[in-house]
Amino acid sequence: MQSGLLFASVLSTLKKRYFWMGLLFWLVMVAPAQAALILRVAVQDGTSQVKVGSSTKAAIRDGSGRNLGELPANSSQSAQFRSGTVAIGRWAANQIWIEPTGNGYVWIGDRWYRGRTLLVPEKGALTAVNYVDIEQYLYSVLGAEMSGNWPQEALKAQAVAARSYALHKRLKSETDLYDVDDTQSSQVYKGLQTESSGTYAAVDATAGQVLTYNGQIILAAFHSASGGHTENVEDVWTEPLPYLRAVPDFDQGAPVYQWKENFSRAQISSKISGVGNVISMKPERATAYGSILSMKVVGDGGSRVMSGADLRRVLNLRSTRFTVIPQYGGIFSGRNSGQPPTGFQVAGKGFGHAVGMSQWGAYNLARQGYGYQQILLHYYRGTTLAKIAVQ
Repeated sequence: MQSGLLFASVLSTLKKRYFWMGLLFWLVMVAPAQAALILRVAVQDGTSQVKVGSSTKAAIRDGSGRNLGELPANSSQSAQFRSGTVAIGRWAANQIWIEPTGNGYVWIGDRWYRGRTLLVPEKGALTAVNYVDIEQYLYSVLGAEMSGNWPQEALKAQAVAARSYALHKRLKSETDLYDVDDTQSSQVYKGLQTESSGTYAAVDATAGQVLTYNGQIILAAFHSASGGHTENVEDVWTEPLPYLRAVPDFDQGAPVYQWKENFSRAQISSKISGVGNVISMKPERATAYGSILSMKVVGDGGSRVMSGADLRRVLNLRSTRFTVIPQYGGIFSGRNSGQPPTGFQVAGKGFGHAVGMSQWGAYNLARQGYGYQQILLHYYRGTTLAKIAVQ
């Protein structure tokens, strides 16, 4: 009952705090007129060959823009790494562009994408980079990170967060080849496959909108669900950021709000090396909200301290917010019977790193009538909703 009253109080505060957000403060960032903001997305990286094509007739050019030939519509070719170059059929060059005519799409690997393709040889392999307008990129990201059928206000919040995240990564990119990749290590991007009317509407309604802090686009991290409360960023990663603070989440009822995984002693021992047969697992350090920072694993062949992130990876868990309960004689209990445990139950909450916006929290807030501005300013503290000026 007290928990319910607490969340009702937080919701009431949230509503009062951001009631004025219908009037947005626009920070205009100057960009060249009539220029689309292009994002470079690594779709294939470190591959020996990749299938490429175009839905319309496409020009094939080398890295300097010189025309090499033409790719027929709705046909594919295998691009290969060959002696330090990119080779497609009879053409070979230091780099190769595939540029569709009209409003054509490009084929990369196993699906269609908007924009054009750059193929680059690097470290003895090929990298296929999709050059795509950031708004069109977001049409796909929203459907890959959420469902296009989710409430529009949740999708709008995701659009602004994903746009901010991509542009932040673009500014901080550690490679000259691309800005982001297409996996969860950046944000998931699957081309036309995950676009829908719902994602079009949310992206178009928030076109160009980003979150800023002190005039800079923020690292708008997001995750599926936290299990009741998000984390301070420095408790999960290293750099403290003033806008990524721990806040109450609203992900109750999400399918990943709570979860359990059962392991036999043999199963868990095979996944954790260096200790023999696992006897006990006890947390050494945890965040204020229950995410494991380090855990001591004791076995009949030794012991080791593992980070929560490493345990999540080797056990394939949804998050680092979990407890481990040993099993004795078919019963999961923290009470040691004097015999080695026969198994372990991992009882956890949430899905993801728990930093920034919770997608299931955004879903629930949207269903309760909160606007995307209110959702964003709850999860990203002290930020300003701004707009980039790209025509």
